[in-house]
Amino acid sequence: MSEAISNLSRKEQVIRKAAELFKDKGYAAASMRDLAQLLGIEAASLYSHIKSKEEILRSLCFDMAAEFQKSLAEVESKDVSASEKLRNGIIGHIQVMAKDLTASAVFMNEHRHLSQPYLRDFLLMRINYINRFKSIIEQGIRTGEFKDTIDKKLAVMTLFSSLNWMPMWYDPGSAIDPSQLGFQLADMLVNGLKKNA
Repeated sequence: MSEAISNLSRKEQVIRKAAELFKDKGYAAASMRDLAQLLGIEAASLYSHIKSKEEILRSLCFDMAAEFQKSLAEVESKDVSASEKLRNGIIGHIQVMAKDLTASAVFMNEHRHLSQPYLRDFLLMRINYINRFKSIIEQGIRTGEFKDTIDKKLAVMTLFSSLNWMPMWYDPGSAIDPSQLGFQLADMLVNGLKKNA
């Protein structure tokens, strides 16, 4: 076990290992027995750290959502142009995902397995987050930074389609680090909206 993992609380270790399991097998196919086996403990003792498989999924999804919200709130608090806000929002989004690509993959692909009312709450948080990016694009159109012919919904959906595939293809061992990746994606995506691009 790496030093970073061994410094986590037992519950955090369980959640980290569960994220790997959910990413590899899918949430529906993964069992608490599989998780106990992965951790090298008895299934019964696993329940002393965690109540259920869904508690783990909720923790992964809502903790990650909070990280995205925090990153965007920092961007929104700065008095800068819409293109700069959008650029910083994209870079922040990539950095949050890069911190834990496994949890990011679970967040993107397995959230649909949340039960109600958690799924509704999660989806409302996600819609709110996406709409805040849409507001930045609208601000850029109003100030004349972005083309006024842009379909705002298409722009924001293209943005998130580009960003949210990252956990599937990004290799942390590659030559490009997450901050560089964020800058490159921001350049491509923001410049496509600019009037003078």
